Amino acid sequence: MGWQQINWRQKAQELYAISAEPFQVLGITILSILLPLSFLLLARLSSYGYLLSIAYPTQRSSSFLFSLFLCSSPVIIYFLVSIFSIATLLHGLTGRITLLSESPGELYRPRLYTAWILLCTLQVCVGLGIEGSIATEIDGYIFDVERSLLSRVIFFLGLHETMLHWCRTVVKPVVDDTIFGVTRAERWSERVALAVSFGILWWWRLRDEVESLVIVTVAKKEMLVDIGMADLLGWLLYYLTTTIGMVRIVKGAMWVTMVLLCRRRNSPNPCGIDDKV
Repeated sequence: MGWQQINWRQKAQELYAISAEPFQVLGITILSILLPLSFLLLARLSSYGYLLSIAYPTQRSSSFLFSLFLCSSPVIIYFLVSIFSIATLLHGLTGRITLLSESPGELYRPRLYTAWILLCTLQVCVGLGIEGSIATEIDGYIFDVERSLLSRVIFFLGLHETMLHWCRTVVKPVVDDTIFGVTRAERWSERVALAVSFGILWWWRLRDEVESLVIVTVAKKEMLVDIGMADLLGWLLYYLTTTIGMVRIVKGAMWVTMVLLCRRRNSPNPCGIDDKV
């Protein structure tokens, strides 16, 4: 009887270990996408405010939920996204500064509680914004102005790097501690799932709508319309993310250069000339 209980317990543990892996990857992917969704939501609010101030200056939303969101949540989203963008930039420049621990193992409770608070706050704000936009039938607005392909690629890399930093410092510790009790090392399946999900979201909506963060400010300036604090924050956030992308490109180019130099230095005949007597 005792051996049967042990066998059943071992089988249950093995089944849990097998089923926990996909749930962990799925949870990390869904919660990590909250950050690029925040950019999409802020871009839609920016274009919505622009259309209201230019084309329909007297129109106001009749949704109480959306009115509540416009009064409180965007400020929180701007604050959280800006903090993590700055942290990502500092981490990219120094490689040391992080808001929370990234190393695998047991996480200190205060850091874990902080990660829980940040994750829940952003999730509630983004969820409230999505519900409000659906209630007021707000859809993305694509401006006629198109930015260059290079600027889009740089912003894409910067936003992807910011999402990865958000995942490593907030999402992954929370999900790993909930499922396994400790923070585990990053695996290739998590990276692939994040890259695929982010690529789909970028191709579906982000690549066209996120540029509203910078286009709205420029358009209001040209039309001599008052630029609000949200417009200025969106403009700064866009170029902060672009700076992160530029840092990533420069570091990648430096890494490739160092690899090529090391290979050439370790080559027995770097100049390709045979020694002849």
